[in-house]
Amino acid sequence: MHSPLEIAKNYIEIGINKVRMPIIKMFVLAIFAGCFIAIAGIGATTAAVSVESASLARLVSAMIFPAGLAMVLIAGSELFTGNNLIIISVLEKKVKVYEMLINWIVVYLGNLAGTLLVAFLIVKGHTPDLFDGALASSIVNAANVRTTMAFSDALIRGILCNFLVCIAVWMSFAAKKISGKIIALYFPIMIFVLCGFEHSIADMYYVSAGLFTKAEYGIEAEGLTWFNFFFKNLLPVTLGNLVGGCLVVGVGYWYAFLKPFKAKNRALEEEEIIHAEEY
Repeated sequence: MHSPLEIAKNYIEIGINKVRMPIIKMFVLAIFAGCFIAIAGIGATTAAVSVESASLARLVSAMIFPAGLAMVLIAGSELFTGNNLIIISVLEKKVKVYEMLINWIVVYLGNLAGTLLVAFLIVKGHTPDLFDGALASSIVNAANVRTTMAFSDALIRGILCNFLVCIAVWMSFAAKKISGKIIALYFPIMIFVLCGFEHSIADMYYVSAGLFTKAEYGIEAEGLTWFNFFFKNLLPVTLGNLVGGCLVVGVGYWYAFLKPFKAKNRALEEEEIIHAEEY
């Protein structure tokens, strides 16, 4: 297992590689990540649609959704929320701020393209017909809840969500085997879904799928509009994700493990050596 100090050091190089990737490759891998998250989203909704207890239904969804991040990390793709950790490389002066921002913009747009693609295909393939159309209603309801949420609620839930997502990514880097990576990421992701926190890329799928389903099936949902999608959902949730992932986890862990306090770092390194020798 890699220690937190080793993870922090390793992520410096990871951040460098991410920003120096060719733009077209970055965009394509971001599309894949959007697709993976969207597929996890429809899986989570489908699994819970016929569960009568609301709390149990949410738990079932939460147990399925971590498959999305597992596909992102194991298959290899670029996810905006996880890439907020590039701030570590910036703070170490190995990556320029503008390089990080270019990565975030390209990956965000690629994630959006991937989620829209899967949402469109799901609706045009009439997957919402499942369970005598109950899935269609569930998809629209999930989207409508997100577009009628108060701005402040969406912002705060976005902060809490990406705090957990980046912790999940961080923990997965501790493992050296695929099984360990999946186990490490599973519970933080399960918790964010269970608690109703908001993930910008997941919401790209949930709300666009709701909009497409609303149009295809003629289901009424007054608050579900493209305007509300972008300005009442994506805007506050994305800002919240940036705060939770970039400032809380990225800056926080950089400060804890990499900020140039030489004596402290030497003590940490010595502790890691002792810990490694014990095993």
